[in-house]
Amino acid sequence: MYENQGLGHMLYLMLYGGAAMLAVAASLFLLFRRGNAIAPTVTPPLRLRRSAAVFMASVAASHVWWVVLGSYWLTGDHALRNAVAIGLDSLTLVPTMMTTLLCMLQDRRRPLWPIAVAMLPVVAAVVVMGIIMRSERYELTVLVYLLAVAFTFMVYMVDAVRRYGRWLHDNFADLEHKEVWQSLIMLAAILLMFVGYKTNYGGMLSEYAVQLGTYVLILFLVWRVETLSSLTPTAELDADVADLHFMGALLEQQCEGGGLYLQHDLTLQQLAKTLGTNRTYLGAYFTQTGTTYNAYINLLRIEHFERLYAKTRAISRPVTAQELARKSGFRSYSTFSTAFKTHRGMTVTAWMRQQE
Repeated sequence: MYENQGLGHMLYLMLYGGAAMLAVAASLFLLFRRGNAIAPTVTPPLRLRRSAAVFMASVAASHVWWVVLGSYWLTGDHALRNAVAIGLDSLTLVPTMMTTLLCMLQDRRRPLWPIAVAMLPVVAAVVVMGIIMRSERYELTVLVYLLAVAFTFMVYMVDAVRRYGRWLHDNFADLEHKEVWQSLIMLAAILLMFVGYKTNYGGMLSEYAVQLGTYVLILFLVWRVETLSSLTPTAELDADVADLHFMGALLEQQCEGGGLYLQHDLTLQQLAKTLGTNRTYLGAYFTQTGTTYNAYINLLRIEHFERLYAKTRAISRPVTAQELARKSGFRSYSTFSTAFKTHRGMTVTAWMRQQE
């Protein structure tokens, strides 16, 4: 049921070996390359790079031990071979995958010990049911348990991603390459591959699909890691109660008057430090005024865009909306377009037509 039935086929062998080599290359790249080859201006979280590298190494190792066990070792003991291989897969691929997904969420450092605890029943099943008892129910028991773990983890991740999205929205004005939904897409893709791999549904077609999916997963994960900026959450600071009425004046003087809102990736923490306060009080101010940090910064940038557009029209200088959006502090035009429609209730193109 779990053995790689297609290793005798040349095409499958090439796919299989290529996936293993790509996983090794990706692991070494994430571990040892100092610079970022994909997005040179982005510094990925070190914890995420390491966990993703370990996951890649687990993928490569899984390919190796299935060949070793299937062709060179324990070839005459099918039950023991499956017990060892399935146990190794379950105790490496599953926890490293969950760890990598958790490390993508940077609003807080989540504990990883529950993952280790969740793997203890697998260890017991491998030793008792798989190796000692050689139970025929071993494979099904491990499969059902891991599916239950995957489902529970997915439910947890959906809630964690929702909280993370809210944290991003409240603390960062630039959200390029911090997209939360991609973590959920990766989770769903890995879960589907896991089910296909463990059930071997479809025979050789499933084997080919899993190997092709492995290529996509490796490439996507490397891109995801390298384009995800490191966001260092700061603990809330204890301080004397501040008068929030002065916060608006400080913002008008230093953020609006000083043009701080034009700075790319300006965070709530950085702005609070410039104002001589902490993010607790600044966040409380935005809450009190019925807005968010993200909305505040984006509105200032949109107003700056409108002023720049008026000036260029006055001197009849040809300019694109993309150029003006970037000069107004937006890193990407898509972010600007979405924010503009949210604040002005119309598209950028429609607004520009009104100005003619």
